[in-house]
Amino acid sequence: MRVFFIGDIFGRPGRRLIQEKLQALIHEYRIDFCVANVENTAAGFGVTPQIAEDLLRAGVDCMTTGNHIWDKRAVVPYLAEQPRLLRPHNYPPGVPGTGIFLGNTNCGVRVGVLCLQGRVFMTAIDCPFTVALAAVEQMRRETPIIIVDFHAEATSEKQALGWHLDGKVSVVAGTHTHVLTADERVLPGGTAYITDLGMTGPHDSVIGSEPRLALERLLLGLPNRLEPASGNLRICGAVIEIRESDGRALSIERVNLPGTLP
Repeated sequence: MRVFFIGDIFGRPGRRLIQEKLQALIHEYRIDFCVANVENTAAGFGVTPQIAEDLLRAGVDCMTTGNHIWDKRAVVPYLAEQPRLLRPHNYPPGVPGTGIFLGNTNCGVRVGVLCLQGRVFMTAIDCPFTVALAAVEQMRRETPIIIVDFHAEATSEKQALGWHLDGKVSVVAGTHTHVLTADERVLPGGTAYITDLGMTGPHDSVIGSEPRLALERLLLGLPNRLEPASGNLRICGAVIEIRESDGRALSIERVNLPGTLP
């Protein structure tokens, strides 16, 4: 089977790209299951129920997030209603929602998705390495095909989780930095790995935001309201081919496509 994992969708420009281009890409790449990180879809900060539903209608099968999942209050009750929207699974017990999705592709193949958040240079929540092993053990009772989104800042932490889960999951893909990395590979145990899937949205920007506003914040040290940029739209992510019998990744291909809109 073939999985399309889309890097962080940023703001309205990124959403429009997915809504207008995703179906053609699913056909072109012969995609069976589509995962997308959506935590920046609401003007760069969070996601709303309406945006999530629009992306599901566009063809996304499962939505992962990260530290911005709590930015929009309306999403908190929605997490309990929509199993296809995940928050990081290593938040402490009692936090709304879940970081695990188990479902079927259109062809009836069972697939699992696990969302985790890093701790290096980020909020110190529960250990992603320990939580990951327990979650994967649970998920493998239903399917060997497990896709992991590790939403983390540090390259070293992402690489460490890749090796930690090699042979136990099909994919470990990093998100959060919005910069597509060129280190995609299949690890010796059969896990496809990439440090960051990049950003789907405006690339003439500072990780999605208008450069002028980002520079004001950095140069003056004063808080201001960042807004999504609009230039040089691109769709970034990776296509992974997975053997259905044992969940082993056969290949991973980086995706970085221009996405001009009318």
